[in-house]
Amino acid sequence: MKIVDVAAFYAPAGGGVRTYIDRKLAAASARGHELVVVAPGRTTCDEQRGPGARIRWLRSPRFPLDRAYRYFADRAALYAILDEEAPDVVEVSSPWRSASLVADWHGSALLSLIAHADPLAAYAYRWFGGVADRATIDRGFDWYWRHLRRLDARFDMIVSASDDLAGRLRGGGIEHVVTNAMGVEAGIFSPAQRDDDLRRRMLAACDLPENALLLLGVGRHAPEKRWEMVAQAVTAAGTGRPVGLVLVGDGYKRSKVLRAVEGNPHIHLLAPIADRIALARLMASADALIHGCEAETFCFVAAEAAASGLPLIVPDRGGAADHARASGGSLYRSASAESATEAILRFANQRPAQGMPPARTMDDHFDDLFGSYRTMLAERRMRTRRAA
Repeated sequence: MKIVDVAAFYAPAGGGVRTYIDRKLAAASARGHELVVVAPGRTTCDEQRGPGARIRWLRSPRFPLDRAYRYFADRAALYAILDEEAPDVVEVSSPWRSASLVADWHGSALLSLIAHADPLAAYAYRWFGGVADRATIDRGFDWYWRHLRRLDARFDMIVSASDDLAGRLRGGGIEHVVTNAMGVEAGIFSPAQRDDDLRRRMLAACDLPENALLLLGVGRHAPEKRWEMVAQAVTAAGTGRPVGLVLVGDGYKRSKVLRAVEGNPHIHLLAPIADRIALARLMASADALIHGCEAETFCFVAAEAAASGLPLIVPDRGGAADHARASGGSLYRSASAESATEAILRFANQRPAQGMPPARTMDDHFDDLFGSYRTMLAERRMRTRRAA
């Protein structure tokens, strides 16, 4: 099977989309598929990534809102690549211009949109959630729903990584939604990584004794992550019992996070941890993961924490909530510091038993993804033979 991924947000300095596609290049090659990633780049060139794994960079201008990325400006050049590659499946990694370009391409390939982003949850619901309910906001952004429904009419599959997002998409009239949860890296995150000495050191860094509650937060310092709200909740919970928070991450809103934790010696900030084993050890050694973002399409951090045996305290919406429901975690009302405080105290007082399901891996995700493509292609061939 030959797959072409038109990846508008695949870039040298990219984040989650780049990580996902790099893993998919390796997974496709290992399973005998050919995967070609078409990405906007500084120059037009090819990059071999292994047997049957290539990146075709297409010279493209910089994206004006974020200079780390570029965008497909040459429709004809993109279509020429798709015609030349003649794939069985064309994937798209963004719901914006690249998806519209692929929807209008004249080829006969199966079309699949991978929903890496949830723009309404990340922006519209967060911006206007304080003054309007989601139904009202959806009506105000009906242009976006119309755009998605147009894509849905052309695409064979819209892949969602969480039940929460899949449900909202179906509620908005999107018919071709398939839920395919992502997963963790195999063999890294496990309760066996727990290190009690590391836990003691982290609590000491929070100026707390060994019998205190140690919460862990991991993620970028960005508005949608709501770390200021998490810090407020931890501080409030700490007035009733000893609670510490180790927050791992960095980002362009770091100054706001620093102001939010100022004056609380029980919140300790750490730089991002690139060493995955070190992160796994930290996760397994805390008492619970706390998360503030309700806009995650999957939430790798929550998946990795659950695989590490770590209980979850997360918002009741978004990808993190799926992991909490599956593992018996604690949910609080999204965007509410008061509700998050109550959830922390409930957990601290009760320490409920966690029913951790077997950890789903990225290999499971890619097996399901490629399997669904094979099934749909086989059904299409069968329909074609019947029609003949």
